[in-house]
Amino acid sequence: MRTDVEGKPALERQLTLFDSVMIVVSGTIGASIFIVPADVLRAVPNPAIALLLWVVVGGITLLAGLACAELGAMYPEAGGQYVFIREAYGGFAAFLYGWVLFTAGNSGALAAMAISSAIFIGRAFPQFEADHVVFALRLLGLHLDITRATLFAVGAVIVLTAVNLRSVRIAAWLQNVTAVGYLAALGLIVAVGLAFGHGSWSHFHAPISGMAPVTLGGLGVGMIALFFSYDGWEFLSWVGGEIKNPGRNLPLGLILGILLIIVTYLLANVVFLYALPPAILSQQPALADAAMTALFSHHAGRWVSLFIGAISFGAASVVVLGGARIYYSMALDGSFFRSMSNIHPRWKTPTTALLAQCAWVIVLIVSGRYEQLYTCFIFMMTVTYALTVGAVFILRRTQPDRPRPYRCAGYPWLPAIYILVAIAFVISTLLSRPRESIIGLGMACLGIPLYLYRRRLRPAPTEAGSVH
Repeated sequence: MRTDVEGKPALERQLTLFDSVMIVVSGTIGASIFIVPADVLRAVPNPAIALLLWVVVGGITLLAGLACAELGAMYPEAGGQYVFIREAYGGFAAFLYGWVLFTAGNSGALAAMAISSAIFIGRAFPQFEADHVVFALRLLGLHLDITRATLFAVGAVIVLTAVNLRSVRIAAWLQNVTAVGYLAALGLIVAVGLAFGHGSWSHFHAPISGMAPVTLGGLGVGMIALFFSYDGWEFLSWVGGEIKNPGRNLPLGLILGILLIIVTYLLANVVFLYALPPAILSQQPALADAAMTALFSHHAGRWVSLFIGAISFGAASVVVLGGARIYYSMALDGSFFRSMSNIHPRWKTPTTALLAQCAWVIVLIVSGRYEQLYTCFIFMMTVTYALTVGAVFILRRTQPDRPRPYRCAGYPWLPAIYILVAIAFVISTLLSRPRESIIGLGMACLGIPLYLYRRRLRPAPTEAGSVH
């Protein structure tokens, strides 16, 4: 592990176990829970099996979380997966991971979350209709329509960056409020909806007429959608350098957070199925509005839209927090721009990394290219999960004496099972989205010249600063 450079500001450990659990919840649960249940039912037209699939994929995600918990406790520093990949596979593989995150994956996801928040808030308040064009731009031969959603999203990213610049504690408080508010609101919806809503338990065994029976291919399609719904738990490892007592709180935060997500997703699906027959639910583009209208009244949909907008805003806050720590860690290694390692002397936050991330995300929002970039990153994301879990095996062999405050439960069988599932998922993604997968690989390769250039500039190896 790198050690602090004498006299240079460093990140401080300020995040508690509660903060850690809420980071996992906020980073994972977003607007997808109000979209994906319909996708899963179309792929798996059997309510009972569809519900079981949510639990199964959650269990598979937990297997990855257990492996990441061992690695995070071993390397409790900023960067998380970047550090694990660097230690197991070398600096080049780690750089490509961070490069793709900055250019497409993390930045594209952040842009999408900010736009999603704007769209749903626009549905709640029609006077702020998201699609309304405020003005048009012509830039470098491109015609860009700047909508209210664009302006809202840019403003949201700036505000979240400012909060993260000022204090990691304030940033944690913000995502804690949104996560607790989300869990409390969903708990209320489930309790009131099941007790007093106009639904029916018969929906749980109602056939979906006109649809083919459950097939192995349908299960695979459903699992692909679900894996993306469970994505985001890894953000906790990215802020490992700021977690108090990381040997205990990082593994516990990952495990408790993923378990809480599984329960939350299952309850949300139960209330959706109680509200709507599966044949109707599977065809809903605006599932939450339809379910709340069926359970309560037409007016409930407006508040649900506001609720989803707030969830997306909270999730974006975690992406801002975590992403900057990856780029900060890359800069410490000398593989990214050195200024990205700057820490504010009083606020103890990675100022340059946060500002650079903010600027690039704004470019993606204004250009409207964030969805294409993020779609192309999906294949690379599946590969990195397999590499992360595989790192447990490699580091057990290459660094057997390194302290491991937490050891992956079920080793070697449980992580091996995850790797087999991840490999199948990588192949499935490559076959189902070959164009996007190849573009994703190409985007990673675009970073190679920068890596080689930074390597030439790098001084002789010395230990550079981070935190313990």
